[in-house]
Amino acid sequence: MSQTRQPQAPTLAASSGWTGVVKDYAGDKAAFQVSANKTMMWIFLLSDTFIFGCFLVGYMSVRMTTTENWPLPSEVFALTIGGHSIPLILIAIMTFVLITSSGTMAMAVNCGYQRKRFSAALLMLVTALLGVTFVSMQAFEWSKLIAEGIRPWGNAEGASQFGAAFFMITGFHGLHVSVGVIYLTTVAIRVALGKYEKKKVDPQAAGVQGGRYEIIEIAGLYWHFVDLVWVFIFAFFYLW
Repeated sequence: MSQTRQPQAPTLAASSGWTGVVKDYAGDKAAFQVSANKTMMWIFLLSDTFIFGCFLVGYMSVRMTTTENWPLPSEVFALTIGGHSIPLILIAIMTFVLITSSGTMAMAVNCGYQRKRFSAALLMLVTALLGVTFVSMQAFEWSKLIAEGIRPWGNAEGASQFGAAFFMITGFHGLHVSVGVIYLTTVAIRVALGKYEKKKVDPQAAGVQGGRYEIIEIAGLYWHFVDLVWVFIFAFFYLW
């Protein structure tokens, strides 16, 4: 008489130690089709979101609780051109430059998917050049405000917290843009030289979205995040 075989319950400790961790992680990658590099970038961006979020919440708290006069953005960030004071003209140009760089970065990612490495590298270099332009204009804005007496520890035109919040938040964002410029330039040069063509593709490790030019998409994630953060800084600092 044949006996039916009962299904066995899965054992929780089938693989223990580092071997189990590696197997579990490998299973997750196969399930979600996301490479380790892209996952690490998403985790980094999530942590950066918390940092920028804390900065902006702190800025709102200071702005709403201070008893001193808060400087008017339309006056503080105005630029005199031809004898006329134009409010926020420099900030508008900076925002346009950064949004344009998001467009060129998206085009670079598209070229990467199509294996057009020279076009992708060229568009990434254009994106980096736009980033340099943005940082240069931000440095000009800083020098203008410093010349007008605004410091991180004081402000001749009103609340002293204005200078501290402005230089900290825009400086931290400018640091991200500067790092992004270096990152994009490095990746663009390696793409142009065909460094990623020579690497073997591991479909289990890279997933369906992985491959030789996934690094362009990862760089694009970082750059789009930096651009998105600027939109919030623009709204909170310059329009409020």
